[in-house]
Amino acid sequence: MAPRTQSGKTKRLKAIADSRGVISALALDQRSALRKLFARAMRVEPENVPAERLVQFKEVVSRVLTPHASAILLDPEYGLAAAGQRARSAGLLLAYEKTGFDPTVPGRFPSLLDNWSAGRLVEAGADAIKLLLYYSSTTGAERNDRKHAFVERIGAECAGTDVPFFLELVAYAEGVEDHGCEFARIKPEVVAHAMAEFSKPRYHVDVLKVGVPVNMDFVEGSPSARQTILYSRQEAIAHYRRAAAGATVPFIYLSQGVSNETFLYALQLAAESGVNFSGVLCGRATWQEGVPAYVNHGVQGLEEWLLREGLKNIENVNRHLGSARSCFSEENRSTDNARTEMGVQP
Repeated sequence: MAPRTQSGKTKRLKAIADSRGVISALALDQRSALRKLFARAMRVEPENVPAERLVQFKEVVSRVLTPHASAILLDPEYGLAAAGQRARSAGLLLAYEKTGFDPTVPGRFPSLLDNWSAGRLVEAGADAIKLLLYYSSTTGAERNDRKHAFVERIGAECAGTDVPFFLELVAYAEGVEDHGCEFARIKPEVVAHAMAEFSKPRYHVDVLKVGVPVNMDFVEGSPSARQTILYSRQEAIAHYRRAAAGATVPFIYLSQGVSNETFLYALQLAAESGVNFSGVLCGRATWQEGVPAYVNHGVQGLEEWLLREGLKNIENVNRHLGSARSCFSEENRSTDNARTEMGVQP
């Protein structure tokens, strides 16, 4: 292993950010979620979706949209060909975890991809490595401690390989429906707790990838608002501020499968709140409607849809990043990097 240096991580992080130091990345590491979208469009079971269709879809999306993104997040299972199709200006993040979790085992524990390591992902071209972690402050201490140790190991591996570590936090609660009213009531607390916990230096996290701290289906004025409103606009903004206050490393927002219109509203609230988010890793809000275009009309149909609607979606998101702050700014400097600059090894 090469000795760990702050400059190595910084160089790779600069490959992912734009000239302002803001991350405007495209997320396309979906596997089971993408299979479900294909299954719906093809009217088959997810397991009957051919792998080559996922590979080709990712290739086309990468080729058409990455000229408008600072980076793309892909998976090594179906996305390596797409990595080769990305624009020269776009950096590459690779996912380290297997998709999904075993629903028969409480705790939603992550598993790593077989035959991969941080070093091998870097050899495959990764400028950064991403790990997805389901996390809840409502879970018992023993289960969470196991997850803490797991993230510590991955963080140490990335630090030893001198590659930025992006930790994607997906908030949930045991025995509670993810998108329902009951979880929406406690989501702000769960997100705030997770952001504070994984900002600690022991995890070596360079960037947190998080959902906004409120479920937009229950926020006043949201395009996806349901009949039940749990948070006024100002209450939602207060939750943005509370969650951000606990983060001492840069953080970016993910779209969590919502529509482009709803994600734009979420980014408007982020701007109004004044939180120091450093950009986005936006996936389905940009390209999900391209799946039926591809299924029904092939590569040409997908290309036409991407050039017409996908490009509009990604440019809409980019226009909402004016208030985002550089991940290299003084207020966003990771404690881990600061310790390294002082000559202290974490």
